[in-house]
Amino acid sequence: MKKFITFLLIIAGLYLLLLIPMHENKSAPQKASQIPFIWDQDALWENLEIAFLRAKTIPSEELDSIVQLMAFKNDSILNAYEDKAIGPEDSFYPLIENRFFQIAPMIAAQENKSDWHIRFYNRVRKKIKLDSRFWDMNSANARNTSYRILYGMRAAVEEILLQSSEDQFVSTTFVFEEPSATPSVELLGIKVHSGDLLVSRGGAEVSAFISRGNDFPGNFSHVAIIHINKETSEPYLVEAHIEKGVAIATVDEYLNDKKLRFMVMRPRVDLEQMIANPMLPHEASLYIFNESQTRHIPYDFKMDYYDSSAMFCSEVGSYAYKEFGINLWESESTISSNGIIEWLNNFGVEHFVTQMPSDLEYDPMLSVVAEWRDKEILFQDHVDNAVMDALISRANEGEKLDYNLWMLPVARVIKGYSLFLNSIGREGIIPEGMGAVTALKNNNFVDRFKKCKSLTESKINVFKEENKYPPPYWQMVRIAEESLTN
Repeated sequence: MKKFITFLLIIAGLYLLLLIPMHENKSAPQKASQIPFIWDQDALWENLEIAFLRAKTIPSEELDSIVQLMAFKNDSILNAYEDKAIGPEDSFYPLIENRFFQIAPMIAAQENKSDWHIRFYNRVRKKIKLDSRFWDMNSANARNTSYRILYGMRAAVEEILLQSSEDQFVSTTFVFEEPSATPSVELLGIKVHSGDLLVSRGGAEVSAFISRGNDFPGNFSHVAIIHINKETSEPYLVEAHIEKGVAIATVDEYLNDKKLRFMVMRPRVDLEQMIANPMLPHEASLYIFNESQTRHIPYDFKMDYYDSSAMFCSEVGSYAYKEFGINLWESESTISSNGIIEWLNNFGVEHFVTQMPSDLEYDPMLSVVAEWRDKEILFQDHVDNAVMDALISRANEGEKLDYNLWMLPVARVIKGYSLFLNSIGREGIIPEGMGAVTALKNNNFVDRFKKCKSLTESKINVFKEENKYPPPYWQMVRIAEESLTN
């Protein structure tokens, strides 16, 4: 009995010892001094939903005629400008954006939808990618125009897709087949080449934060570079994971790691470096493929893309291409909202002028080849985004992440065990580079997200039952914000 009491006292002593807070040597975060993009278009979103409901009352043949006429007028405008170089300040892009938003609710209300909206959007984004080659992407005008068109029109397209039946839903859209001399394989019906960058959205809660926690909130949270063996045609994905750092995955492993969507991007064939060496993308992918095998590269929680001793996902692609003279992310990503900075800093992020996955889409050195999404998963993507947007609003209002102090000793023991596993080359329960307190705050974030998402999904089901259509995104955000007050 005496030994047992002594043992309990030792355990209690260790527990109390592990409760003692330790000083955290955090560097001052490198903050951005930008103004986050704000749509501030609540009236427009409401009017679009009203237009959708009105359109649903129009007889089918009459609505089809209206859509056909509007589509013809939009095609005529685009045809007149398609071969002209347009600057970001030109009235063309705001006109196209406005007219596309006008027709979108009409198409969403159609019983038998054509794929006009997808074809038109792809033509427009192909054009803006070509035009932006001559823009100063560090100017506010160029960034805002690119974002409004590439992100805004995608949002409209996806609202239409989510109002479509299963047989009308288009999972894969092909944008521009940028020529490539490198080896290729098929991935979900898309021909991908060695050196292509696959920008995707993961299914984890933190993935929603990465995609939305940006001055230009986006749809993507992860970047991988594909390498295809010239002799065997075997494809491999090189990517950075929070759990294990930079690693190589097979296609099956890549797809089994939950993806809500992905987009294929490829360096333009007319770049000076590409003209000099058409196999450059393959060599870049081979370089990072070999690098990941010859040294352990931990995950870079600081998001410092100048230091390659550790790497986050975007850094894997930019590091590979930088070695061959192509500097991706022509316009650096910026995170300026105090609330987002505060929360990300809790996760170890110190650099808020960096390279975010979503912003790669706006890089004029890359062409968008194709995009894939699944209807059911796309709806979940929108729900996750709405929940995250609601949480970010709370963060910007001063709400902070917290953790259970009484769980700190347990987390420290788990961290010690994780360090042991890391030392023998295995993944720890708490990732390498993440401390016990950070892990607990991450749990707090995940718990908040899941609670809000559960309430949001319940209210969305009520909305669908009452209105006989799924709520558009702006309604989802309102529902998520209401869920946080419950």
